[in-house]
Amino acid sequence: MADFFNNRLDVINERYRELIERKNEKILPGNGIFERYKYPILTAEHTPVFWRYDMNRETNPYFMERFGINAVFNAGAIKWQGKYLIIARVEGYDRKSFFAIAESPNGVDNFRFWDYPILLPETENLGTNVYDIRLTAHEDGWIYGIFCVERRDPSAAKGDLSSAMATAGIVRTRDLKEWERLPDLISNSQQRNVVLHPEFVNGKYALYTRPQDSFIDAGKGGGIGWALVDDMTHAKVEEEKIINYRYYHTIKEAKNGEGPHPIKTPKGWLHLAHGVRNCAAGLRYVLYLYLTDLEDPTKLIAEPGGYFMAPVGEERVGDVSNVLFSNGWIVDDDGTVYIYYASSDTTMHVATSSINRLLDYCLNTAPDGYRSSKSVETLNQIIDKNRQIKS
Repeated sequence: MADFFNNRLDVINERYRELIERKNEKILPGNGIFERYKYPILTAEHTPVFWRYDMNRETNPYFMERFGINAVFNAGAIKWQGKYLIIARVEGYDRKSFFAIAESPNGVDNFRFWDYPILLPETENLGTNVYDIRLTAHEDGWIYGIFCVERRDPSAAKGDLSSAMATAGIVRTRDLKEWERLPDLISNSQQRNVVLHPEFVNGKYALYTRPQDSFIDAGKGGGIGWALVDDMTHAKVEEEKIINYRYYHTIKEAKNGEGPHPIKTPKGWLHLAHGVRNCAAGLRYVLYLYLTDLEDPTKLIAEPGGYFMAPVGEERVGDVSNVLFSNGWIVDDDGTVYIYYASSDTTMHVATSSINRLLDYCLNTAPDGYRSSKSVETLNQIIDKNRQIKS
């Protein structure tokens, strides 16, 4: 039995080491806007062996998994002390999610989880599940994390065990190790996608919101909202305005939501968001970009038509198929942008671009014309221009 235990331990440790140390590779030539990478950066198998297995031969003679990890996805991101850190949503076999930090020396591979996941402080109103944290290093000196807290709907019928409601949970830290829990955001609507703007606006904290009538359906919620609050320690949405709308027969007709907090660039605030539409296979999630004014972040400057990224190949398959979701990106001093995105609620990936390329894409790609004839007009303009170059 000792040999059996040791053999399994050696094999699993070696496969884990090979996975963690594997070099990632750009997939070229790409589309010129960004480059994908060959391998996911985090999967369930990237979680430490000592999370999943009891390493004691006496209590686990068959070297079985004792804590199963189902998926690693939807990660916030931050550059911290020279390392690329992502706070991933880790989901166990029990369907409960929690947050854990993984760090990389270069942002594209060799991600290793810290020894322990984050044990979030709780409020008096205990949550059942937490997920999809967005990180913001705010100019007030704190790093804030805003995430979804899911609870059973107290108004649901006695036998209804699926109706849920969502609020935005808030934590803050100065070192990513000690976390202070603040009261949940108070809002008149359910909130599952709330993001903190990195700077004060008119002396107040600014939030990107996504008002919903119910846990799943946006209902009359018009799109990505904007709200100013006086104090993050008692955050309350008093007034909310939509700054990025949903439209019929577009990539975001069902829902849309802010991804990570926007990046400040010389030409405006650069936003990454997700759009959702219904199709025969269910909900389809894609990513898109838009640009807002530096002085007035609620003012839309540019929004290319269609999606920026959509699931391709193996990214389309997972627990919730046909989904791309991002709530984390990092900008280096040289302008390189690391876009961390999840595929189909299962694995984490990275794509890279640059501030200059993303601004070029935003400012020089035609907006959605909302009709087929407008799409043809846009395409014909490109064709005409290229034919003139050829001649």
